[in-house]
Amino acid sequence: MRLAAWGRSLRFRLAIAGLALLAIVFVIAFFGVSYLFERHVERRVATELELHLDQIIAGLEPGRAGGLRLARDPVDPRFARPLSGLYWQVEQGEATLRSRSLWDGALDLPQLEPGAIAVRSAASPGGRPLILVGRAIIGGQRLGNEPIRAAVALDRSDIDRAVAAFRADMIPYFIGFAILLVTANLLQIHVGLAPLSVLRARIAEIGAGGRQRMGSDYPSEIQPLTDEVDALLASRGEQLQRARRQAADLAHGLKTPLQALAGDVEHLRAAGQEKIARDIGQSIAAMQRHIDHQLARARMANRALDGFSRIQPVVMQVLAVIERTPRGQLLEWNLEIEEDLAARLDAEDLAEVLGNLLENASRYAETAVTVAARALGAVLEIIVRDDGPGIPEGRFDEVLGRGGRIDTSSGGAGLGLAIVDEIVRASGGEISIANAAPGLAVTITLPRADSRRRVL
Repeated sequence: MRLAAWGRSLRFRLAIAGLALLAIVFVIAFFGVSYLFERHVERRVATELELHLDQIIAGLEPGRAGGLRLARDPVDPRFARPLSGLYWQVEQGEATLRSRSLWDGALDLPQLEPGAIAVRSAASPGGRPLILVGRAIIGGQRLGNEPIRAAVALDRSDIDRAVAAFRADMIPYFIGFAILLVTANLLQIHVGLAPLSVLRARIAEIGAGGRQRMGSDYPSEIQPLTDEVDALLASRGEQLQRARRQAADLAHGLKTPLQALAGDVEHLRAAGQEKIARDIGQSIAAMQRHIDHQLARARMANRALDGFSRIQPVVMQVLAVIERTPRGQLLEWNLEIEEDLAARLDAEDLAEVLGNLLENASRYAETAVTVAARALGAVLEIIVRDDGPGIPEGRFDEVLGRGGRIDTSSGGAGLGLAIVDEIVRASGGEISIANAAPGLAVTITLPRADSRRRVL
């Protein structure tokens, strides 16, 4: 999973691509510079060999017994040291002059055009590669009329050693340059991807309610994306507003008939029809709760993008109301709430959730109710626990269903925990119910936000 996550990272992909490209460039540069240096050394060597060749040709003179001889030996002592790696040779017809460094060997001179200087590869008497500079001249009457071929050659091992030394000198500089370029590449990636961090922070602020739109201060490559997100948010906001208005219109349309029915209930009570009046009154109350529930859902959907509430103040607000009820005055209320806990849920929706939970707990508790809240990473957990009789095993799902009730003696439509479940799930949380031996524990988890209105 970790490797898969790295593989999805733009930073990782850009870094790997940059490193691969730099590696290819450095390999090409290393061998390319080495080749250029080698060619440069060869040209320098060829120039020096050409100077030696000019000295040798200038020193040629007729021999006493005919043929040619060298009036002055070349000044470089390597010509006199056997197999030193620096050689010269002159040929005219069958006569051959050569340096002592060739010992009893000879160079294989190429065919040359008179007057032209040629640089060739050749082999030494021992088979080692040489770089050879040769020239052909017409000696004239003083040196005979036959063409003269002269050449000077140097063992290529000297060039190879110079290139190897140059490469060894280049390696530390290339390593330092590579480190510099890799650092620059990583810095470039960091600077280039910095707008994505801003983008992520803006989205988090929208989710936490800190802002409504992404804005327009982004690079031109990202701006089309943020424009689309803003357009989507605007469309979502309009849809939610329309849904709220439709729910409000529906509720308003039902209020007048309900008020008329309530008037009829009073008339029935005045006429002595108490049982019928009570039944109709309960139906009216159930319909009113349905209306209030739908309005709460519409309000919650509209606040889905900017919900935020601190846990402790909302608990205290709800508890202040319940403690004034007859049952609430008889119970002991224990609070175990961590400070500065905040949920990604609107305060009114959280109050509706806690109001239903605390009301149910107060109804069934024997002596005490405990409200606990704690942080669990990116979520928070709220537990409402009473010491009442609990719920029979196998009937937990029943109480979360719309209209589901275990105790029907108190009347009502049984929407309390169903509303709690819908609000909690709509906010991205979960609800669970378990017997606490004694009593019942209702646990809800909600997305957590910090006290600065930032989603964690």
